[in-house]
Amino acid sequence: MKVVIVGCGRVGAFLAGLLDGGGHDVTVVDLERSAFALLPADFHGTTLLGNGTDLDMLRQAGVDKADALLTLTQGDNRNLMAAQVAKQIFGVKQVIAKVNDPIRADLYRQHGIGTLSRTTILGTLLEAMLMNDQEVGRRLVERARARESEMARGLSGG
Repeated sequence: MKVVIVGCGRVGAFLAGLLDGGGHDVTVVDLERSAFALLPADFHGTTLLGNGTDLDMLRQAGVDKADALLTLTQGDNRNLMAAQVAKQIFGVKQVIAKVNDPIRADLYRQHGIGTLSRTTILGTLLEAMLMNDQEVGRRLVERARARESEMARGLSGG
C-alpha cells in the first residue's frame, strides 16, 4: 500500500515505522527537518521537507498515486486542509485526519473525511479503564502496551 503521512511527530513517526516495517511504501512530509529524527533507525521510506497542505508538495509526495493519506500534524486546520485536498483534488480513497476538536471531527466525517479525535478516544478509554470496563479498549490497550514493550526492548538492546 502507498501511504503518505503529513506530520512526523510522535504519532506520525510511530505509524510510519509500523507501516514501513509491514512492507508498505511510506512517504512522510514535515515542515521541520528535526522531526525526521523520530523515525525508527531502520525506516526505509521517503522523507520530504515541506508543507503538507501545498499542492506541489503533495504531488512530490506521490499523493496522486497514494492509497491513503493521514494528516497527523499538531494543527486541526492543517490536517483538515491537507485531507480535503487529498480527497477532493487528488481523489485519494482513504483519508484520515487527526482532529483534536471532536465537533469539527464529526462535521468533517459527515462530509466524507475520515477523522479521529484523540480528545474523545483517549477520554473514552480513560473512563473505561477507571470504571473497570473490560470491553471498551481492552484490545487496544493490550496492543499498545505490547508495542511499548517492543520499543523499550529495542532501546535497551534486549
